[in-house]
Amino acid sequence: MKGSERDDTPVLITEAAPSYEDQFAARKRKYMIMMGLRLPCLLLAGIFHNTWWLALGFVALSIPLPWMAVLVANDRPPRKAEKVNRYQRDATQIENADRQVIDG
Repeated sequence: MKGSERDDTPVLITEAAPSYEDQFAARKRKYMIMMGLRLPCLLLAGIFHNTWWLALGFVALSIPLPWMAVLVANDRPPRKAEKVNRYQRDATQIENADRQVIDG
């Protein structure tokens, strides 16, 4: 690999979640794609208006698209379940209470 061909993009070496901005951009992109599919469905319904069952199918397909797009746009990925590292006392490591006590 020569110096001019080197890829300077950072390498992700942790299990950190994508940033909020990256998540928001991905959700916004999905929303725009789903809403963009609605216009062709309605145009195809207009083109096939003579075939009523096909036009009705395209209209029926375009009706739930805004609802689904909003659900996808508002859905954030779930948080990762992290294991909490808590101190656990090992009962076998504590001395027995049966010790001799010397009174002075």
